[in-house]
Amino acid sequence: MKIKSLLAKPLASYVYKQIKKGMLTAVADQQQVFASLIKTGCKTQFGKDHQFDEIKNHTDYVQRVPVRDYEAFKPYIEKIKEGKHNILWKGVPIYLAKTSGTTSGSKYIPITKDSIPNHINSARNALLCYMAETGNSNFANGKLIFLSGSPELERIGGVPTGRLSGIVNHHIPKYLRSNQMPSYETNCIEDWEQKLDKIVEETISEDMTLISGIPPWMQMYFDRLEEKSGKKIGDLFPNFSVMVQGGVNFEPYKARLMESIGRKVDIIELYPASEGFFAFQDSQQEPGMLLNTNSGIFYEFIPMTEFDQEDPPRITVSDVKIGVNYAMVVSTNAGLWAYNMGDTVKFLSLEPYRIVVTGRTKHFISAFGEHVIIEEVETALLKASEQENIGVREFTVAPYISQDHGKSYHEWFVEFENTPADLAAFSKALDDQLRKKNIYYEDLIAGNILQQLKVTPIKKNGFLDYMKRIGKLGGQNKVARLGNDRKIADGLKDFLQ
Repeated sequence: MKIKSLLAKPLASYVYKQIKKGMLTAVADQQQVFASLIKTGCKTQFGKDHQFDEIKNHTDYVQRVPVRDYEAFKPYIEKIKEGKHNILWKGVPIYLAKTSGTTSGSKYIPITKDSIPNHINSARNALLCYMAETGNSNFANGKLIFLSGSPELERIGGVPTGRLSGIVNHHIPKYLRSNQMPSYETNCIEDWEQKLDKIVEETISEDMTLISGIPPWMQMYFDRLEEKSGKKIGDLFPNFSVMVQGGVNFEPYKARLMESIGRKVDIIELYPASEGFFAFQDSQQEPGMLLNTNSGIFYEFIPMTEFDQEDPPRITVSDVKIGVNYAMVVSTNAGLWAYNMGDTVKFLSLEPYRIVVTGRTKHFISAFGEHVIIEEVETALLKASEQENIGVREFTVAPYISQDHGKSYHEWFVEFENTPADLAAFSKALDDQLRKKNIYYEDLIAGNILQQLKVTPIKKNGFLDYMKRIGKLGGQNKVARLGNDRKIADGLKDFLQ
């Protein structure tokens, strides 16, 4: 056994035991996190604007601090960008994480000295839990690749600013630097396709043991490796044993990724975001990801059935229920207060608190009152694909609102691995599965208000070409699965099969 895996074992055992203990104290830990946040927040501009000195409990907090999205936070963020101190958190952030916004261009999310350990330690803890549970620490001796954004940073208001993955790259422990791929120079390449070619060149002859990234970009990496080597990934890298993924639902990508690898590897799922590292898969035996309840983040949850109300209920972990779709709201030691993440989650377990990400609060289709969410379309597509033995590379769904006497419908734009011989049969199978998942959609179809969904095939690499055209190829960018309008659908017109 080599030195790195040998040294990792006792650390993995210690951290794993601490995380197990934390599972038993999650509610109390959340109460302590809340009290600590309010104590520090009292000294900030935001805290003074919202009478933090009068907040004694969660009820007081709900009364004084409304749920906000980034747009509502912008006035405070702009002050930080001007170099002002004690705005959302004490002092100034040590970084601003730059990420794409849906309505306001780029977003700038503060990362503070207090919050950076959450981003660094959570990824580490996921790997250490895996080591402790499985006994596999050998991957620590080989080469590890993290498909990420450029680590180059600019300064705004004196604060280093860049992509979260690039920021985190600066905090990789020294003992892993010699294992890390690709090179710093390659990681700084902005053009994704040029960068990918260079990554393949640097890694194709290495002993890759762990590969990490969001699934669509890992698939691009695997495709390029296969094209160049003529080998399955599992044969090219015989010691490759761990794949770390997050950012999108893994299930639609799983079958093709596994086919590219050609054999079994263990998978660790993460839930990182610029706003915080919220959860990670702590067990290969249990579904879902363990919620980070003692890492400087206080959580509130709004049932999606009540999300659009003027004053929806905001509940804490002590009151959540299994199987309910919640919008997740966070307050953090980076200075975010009752911040609407825009993500929806569902609890699979309460002892401990394990979640799955089910979609986005704004990514749904309800043009006809059906409120179809991402989890439902992804599950329907997965089951229909298995039923018809069809492989899918990528997809998105948009409503088609008829302007004449015909009925409206959902239009699915799908890039197939192997196009169905009978597209009508596949469309029917997909429609049947969606009707099973969503009772409102079922009622609209059964009531002859909507016609059966339509599948429009996209040519090979069409989605990649579309993302390239709009300047969002690579990094952490991904195609939205659902839209309540036809913006993406119209953009795909030049990429039809």
